[in-house]
Amino acid sequence: MNQEETRRCGWCKSDPMYIKYHDEEWGREATDDAKMFEFLVLESAQAGLSWITILKRREAYKNAFAGYDVEKVARMTEEDIERLMQDSGIIRNRNKIQATISNAQHFLAVQKEFGSFCRYLKSFLPEGQLVINHWKSLSEIPASTPLSDAISKDMKKRGFKFFGTTICYAHLQAVGYVNDHLEDCPYKYIEK
Repeated sequence: MNQEETRRCGWCKSDPMYIKYHDEEWGREATDDAKMFEFLVLESAQAGLSWITILKRREAYKNAFAGYDVEKVARMTEEDIERLMQDSGIIRNRNKIQATISNAQHFLAVQKEFGSFCRYLKSFLPEGQLVINHWKSLSEIPASTPLSDAISKDMKKRGFKFFGTTICYAHLQAVGYVNDHLEDCPYKYIEK
């Protein structure tokens, strides 16, 4: 094990998929709504499950949900839901599948109101700036914060499902609006 591996945030352990995700995506600012929607789909599918469970199904989710094309997902029908209920590559939970479709519809409404989903999320950030935390250990990282509470509450009012404060916080970390890489992690300040 090299020094870089020992200093990497401990949650990604030794799974190559987790390590790649940690090193190349987690905590890196998403600047487009396509990436935002992808993570919205994946994070809401994760509710009650481990992230690695969803990460291993990421490609299947991409195939199941039209390459994460939000407009196509928003138009999915009951027939699509029945088809997806037979797709063993994704979590076959009817409520989560239905929520993905309705969340796509709400995502489009947010885009229309704010110009982009990124702009909507940034409106909650202090002075519109990314949050960079300075944790020294994994035990310091919270599961939720007042920021994720506020965003989750607003999204719930807008009709989003499977996006409570803990999932919201994980989403903010995933899309880099909150950087929770540990202080000694060599990936903390790496740009895209």
